Amino acid sequence: MSQEEIGREAIKQALKALKKRHLLEEGAHAPAFIALSRPIISQGSEWKEKAENLEVELQQCYKAQSLLSNQLVVEVAESRAAKTSLQEKEAAITDLQNEATQIRDECGQLKEDFEEKINALELVMSENHALRTQLEEMTLKAKNAEAENKMLIDRWMLQKMQDAERLNEANALYEEMIDRLKASGLESLARQQVDGVVRRNEDGAEYFVESTIPSTCKHKITAHEGGCASILFEYNSGKLISGGQDRSIKMWDTNTGSLSHTLYGCLGSVLDLSITHDNRSIIAASSSNNLYVWDVTTGRVRHTFTGHADKVCAVDVSKISTRHVVSAAYDRTIKVWDLQKGFCTNTIIFHSNCNSLCFSMDGQTICSGHVDGNLRLWDIQTGKLLSEVAAHSLAVTSISASRNGSVVLTSGRDNLHNLFDMRSLEVCGTLRATGNRVASNWSRSCISPDDNYVAAGSADGSVHIWSISQGDIVSTLKEHTAPVLCCSWSGLGKPLASSDKNGIIYTWT
Repeated sequence: MSQEEIGREAIKQALKALKKRHLLEEGAHAPAFIALSRPIISQGSEWKEKAENLEVELQQCYKAQSLLSNQLVVEVAESRAAKTSLQEKEAAITDLQNEATQIRDECGQLKEDFEEKINALELVMSENHALRTQLEEMTLKAKNAEAENKMLIDRWMLQKMQDAERLNEANALYEEMIDRLKASGLESLARQQVDGVVRRNEDGAEYFVESTIPSTCKHKITAHEGGCASILFEYNSGKLISGGQDRSIKMWDTNTGSLSHTLYGCLGSVLDLSITHDNRSIIAASSSNNLYVWDVTTGRVRHTFTGHADKVCAVDVSKISTRHVVSAAYDRTIKVWDLQKGFCTNTIIFHSNCNSLCFSMDGQTICSGHVDGNLRLWDIQTGKLLSEVAAHSLAVTSISASRNGSVVLTSGRDNLHNLFDMRSLEVCGTLRATGNRVASNWSRSCISPDDNYVAAGSADGSVHIWSISQGDIVSTLKEHTAPVLCCSWSGLGKPLASSDKNGIIYTWT
């Protein structure tokens, strides 16, 4: 039987009970009504009052019955609502039980997967441990083999070095004898003139006519990106060599203005260049703190000289020997290198950085120009300072020796170009020009091959040519649109080449 039917049955029973009670009360009050109906005048008012009281009590009973009926209806409604809520909660409990069962199943599956993963991990760890053990064994064997190999190489290298030292000693003795013979006759040979000037070196005679005053641009060459700081000509050749900020060395045919060869391997900007007098090796000073030596024939780097602690800004090769190289860097050192052995033979330390240097014609003296404005001469064998002179009021930027070896040209940040007598270090000429401003600490000027002219670039892009004998400007070349950094005169008398901060090279005839 449903709850609603039970409620209805309860209501019916309650109504029956009320009717029964009403009938019982009417039966109980019947004698009173009968007595009241008797004509007893003396009790009439009393019975009337009782009848009214009973009537009031009956009405109260009816009201109580009505309240109970309403209360019963409310309780029935509440019972229905409670039943509905109970059903909803039972349904929710059922859903939660189903969800809990599903989660329990998933948890069991995850636990099985986790156990499988743990087993796989243990297997991988055991394999890794075995591999590490094998690796340690192989590493130990490799170290032992490397140590044994190094010992064998050291023994082999020691033997080779001993053989090379014996051979180098013999070669050095022979070269020293040759150098002395050639140095003794160099000055007299340099002064010979036959329809021009004749110069001699180890390979024979070099002929060239007297230098001409350049006035016309022959070629414009876009050489390097970021600037070209150094250019020079090969000996006995019209080929021009340039080095720039793009870390490359390029060789140009000045007759056509075309690129003939490019050398790679430098790890920094090229700040200065030099070449051996046999044209077989090119040496570059680099901002990477190193010197690089290329074999011109193969185009490969032959040596990398390390030892400077800052950028190398200057380099030169002996004029009479292909063996000695000198370099200067911003670590306040000047180093002498043996090009055959490939290592440094002497180091000169000084308080002022050197911006430029060159060898004397006899190859026994180093001329250096410093930031403090002084020109200094050094003995290449002992590294001792021979003499010095205050060349400029500001930093020296360039040093170059004349072909006859008697004059040294220096340029400085005070915008002066001084000529010094090599023997006495006295000023024998000073060249200046209105508007001529030295562009950088490494701006290079040059002397013509016949020692009659000086060429120097300016920060305004012009190139000035002075006559040494007259001390005046004989030509001003204007094609550059950027500060000129370097000038170089061909040993054949022409052309003159100049380079600027935009990496452009001009050749002039």
